[in-house]
Amino acid sequence: MEHQKVLKIGLFGFGVVGEGLYKVLQQTPSLKASIEKVCIKNVDEKRNAPASLFTTDKNDLLLDPNINVIVEVIDDSVAAFDIVSTALLQGKAVVSASKKMIADNLTAMLALQKQTGLPFLYEAAVCASIPVIRNLEEYYDNDLLHSIKAIVNGSTNFILTKMFEDKLSFQAALILAQQLGFAESNPKLDVEGYDALNKWTVLLAHAYGIVEKPENILFSGIQNIQLSDAAVAQEKKLDIKLIAQAKKLANGKVAAFVLPQLISQAEPLSFVKNEYNGVVIESGFADKQFFYGKGAGSFPTASAVLSDISALRYNYCYEYKKLYQQAPHELTSDYFLKVYVSFDDIKNVPKDKFEWIEEWHAQEDRKYLIGVLHVKELIQNNWWKENNNSLILTPDPIIDNLDIVHLKKKSLELAGVL
Repeated sequence: MEHQKVLKIGLFGFGVVGEGLYKVLQQTPSLKASIEKVCIKNVDEKRNAPASLFTTDKNDLLLDPNINVIVEVIDDSVAAFDIVSTALLQGKAVVSASKKMIADNLTAMLALQKQTGLPFLYEAAVCASIPVIRNLEEYYDNDLLHSIKAIVNGSTNFILTKMFEDKLSFQAALILAQQLGFAESNPKLDVEGYDALNKWTVLLAHAYGIVEKPENILFSGIQNIQLSDAAVAQEKKLDIKLIAQAKKLANGKVAAFVLPQLISQAEPLSFVKNEYNGVVIESGFADKQFFYGKGAGSFPTASAVLSDISALRYNYCYEYKKLYQQAPHELTSDYFLKVYVSFDDIKNVPKDKFEWIEEWHAQEDRKYLIGVLHVKELIQNNWWKENNNSLILTPDPIIDNLDIVHLKKKSLELAGVL
């Protein structure tokens, strides 16, 4: 039987997640892991742990030879990168929950792991209690993975749930989310899609071997969604969710984005309500598999951190098989998207940029259309985010080049042109 290491942990951060981890470790003595020291900013703040455990000097953890694991659960991405990189160079394994730090510094973190040969695990940075990274690492071969789509932000999902089920406006639902602790006092990172984008940047490396900067991935949040959009969706027996998606196209390249999307009420992600997250993975032989769990909170996130700590007993490392052992896939922006766009004034929507428009509703107070755009129109322009316009993807939004040629030809045939 492989020897299990005794883990001596230095913990950075004692907020919701840090304290949750401290409590969970106290209840799992069989893990043979203990927190030796906790680095915090404000030593005077009252905490539910012995005062001797705390310090404000990071070197008390990073330079202590008895500490062999650093766990980082702080919300400062710049400080987190300094902590993680120093820890690895000091010969310590690292567990992190900082998705922004990892997304912004993924290339550097990959190089550090190669240089040191030490584990750097971060399951908690993506979907909290859902073990999606390890599943992508261990069970889904690159060539067999057709697509992955997910709800990865609990705050936006809570807001959309309240807009649909309780008919609350976006602002009213946001205020409720803040009151219940599901959204920050400054909710921009959640509602405008930045949090989901950072998580998706990380997951793309494990799903397809794609290492990309967050700013190079198309994204938006739910800040422009109107109650009228929810009403249209319900008429069509659809829901609206903020969906992170990646799909392998016919040419072998990958389309990836984070955008609001209309989804069928029969789809698994439609059942993901409130602060929960969900992931649907489609592969060649297993077809569709659905993962579901809480995406936020002290104990769900702490459970993911705990799982990574447990894996360190066996020196588990991410192998990044899709990046290092196979030819990584390439991100592409050469495809089309079928979209729903609602607006107050048609002059703010460039109709001539659409390949075609399937539906046009101009009688309502809040007008809308459904049509097809090349994705570069969304990448290169912001009209769809401005002037109170709202853009939401349709249920099966991706049309790659070969498909659109066939569709155009068919439409011309029906029109009697061909």
